[in-house]
Amino acid sequence: MLTKFTAALTAATLALSAALPATAGEAELPRSMLWSTYDVGSSGYVEASAIADAFAKEYGTRVRIMPSGTSIGRLLPLKTGRVQYGWLANELYFATEALYDFSAQEWGPQDLRTIAGRPSTFGMAIAADSGVKTIADLKGRKVARVKANPSINIKVEAILAFAGLTWDDVEVVEMPSYGASLKALVDGQVVAAGSTPTAATLYELESSPHGIYWAPLDKDNAAGWDAVANVATFFAPIKATKGAGMSAENPADIIGVRYPMIAVYADASEDEVYNLIKALNETYGIYKGATAVTGDWALEKAGRTPSDAPFHPGAIRYLTEIGLWTEQDQAWNDARLARLKKVQAAWDAATEEALDKNIPGKQWAAFWEEYRAKALN
Repeated sequence: MLTKFTAALTAATLALSAALPATAGEAELPRSMLWSTYDVGSSGYVEASAIADAFAKEYGTRVRIMPSGTSIGRLLPLKTGRVQYGWLANELYFATEALYDFSAQEWGPQDLRTIAGRPSTFGMAIAADSGVKTIADLKGRKVARVKANPSINIKVEAILAFAGLTWDDVEVVEMPSYGASLKALVDGQVVAAGSTPTAATLYELESSPHGIYWAPLDKDNAAGWDAVANVATFFAPIKATKGAGMSAENPADIIGVRYPMIAVYADASEDEVYNLIKALNETYGIYKGATAVTGDWALEKAGRTPSDAPFHPGAIRYLTEIGLWTEQDQAWNDARLARLKKVQAAWDAATEEALDKNIPGKQWAAFWEEYRAKALN
């Protein structure tokens, strides 16, 4: 009996201490937080750890990190409230669109919001000796597609769309993993593979007899970027200088994405989100040199649209306060919110129709895919 009482008292004490704010400067954070991230060793995990350490130094806040190698493993703790913040990749977009893992009946479109997201880059790495100079030149050529990796494949799909191509227009070479797709490029099994420019294997390609070339996506090609946006709205043109085969003197015009992104559900406290992004800004000087890319968490870069989900009002409030949120950002956010509501309405209508037609659960995924295509495209 005494043991139970002691355990209950300890739990109550921990809950109370977590609710008490720790202040330094202007931001107010709880005594403890729990975050979900990509698995140990990933850049997302390393960056979250560096920022958690900065929060501990500045505010005395203890952050525990819950790593997971799967999109469900990162998002489910956020959905159930086990963690307060998720450090996510493109599963943030897939969850809002009810795609892939999130097309299951127990999921559906998730009402998620972005707080901030580090800008990253992605492009179509080409074997320089292949003769391919433009995305359009890939028609009929061998292009890597990674099995069970929609995060990579949707980016390649968007790049192909820039030139009016689809997977049907290229010779698809299925690869068992992302790493295998890049190795295939080095070995000459494919002429192109989608990748972040800083992948270690690409430096091997750069120094090989093949060499490396980045097929350009001209930022002034409005039709091309409209086609990219039709695949997903979180892409933006960027002039990349860090990575294999590129430099400040020889930049590459590729696509800008965000990874990782700090996310919450729409009903998260506006004040808590406001203080989280404020703390991210206030501690920037502590963590900015932790890795080669943590400097890109400066809110001038990380607090801008587009992103994989609409921005949370608490984040918008702070970004507006410090003069970073623009009319253009607000217009994008309004459009992204409208899109999310449209997906949610389509899901509700599809669910009702499936019930009326007695669609069995095992047929739901195919039913939703067809319904979604008609309702949203």
